[in-house]
Amino acid sequence: MLREFKQFLLRGNVVDLAVGIVIGGAFNVVVMALVKDFITPLVGAIFSVPKDAMRFRVGAATFLVGDFLDALISFLIVAAVVFFLVVKPVNYLVERSHREDTPDPTTRKCPECLSEIPVGARRCAFCTSQVSAAA
Repeated sequence: MLREFKQFLLRGNVVDLAVGIVIGGAFNVVVMALVKDFITPLVGAIFSVPKDAMRFRVGAATFLVGDFLDALISFLIVAAVVFFLVVKPVNYLVERSHREDTPDPTTRKCPECLSEIPVGARRCAFCTSQVSAAA
């Protein structure tokens, strides 16, 4: 059982997934910092409202619009990067790998009766006419 667990862990898919999660987490931290420290203050400067003032109250509840804006912009950036740098290239590679060369034809049409006959046939099985050998 321990050997099977080791095989499972060392299989390429599991290691790739682990690396992807670690890199994705690190990338998410960078994007969050970019949005929190640069983009949201820029939006606040454009509208003359600091991020801390981007909130409203309804009764005892406080809605933090600035924090929501941070999360929304971060999500959109991460989603766009994943789509354009991961999903599109993988879809292209999968599509490209599924293209197969068309196999050489195994039949051809008889010039007299237009029936399908084997490529190497010298006589049509349907109309019995002689046909030239395929080149």
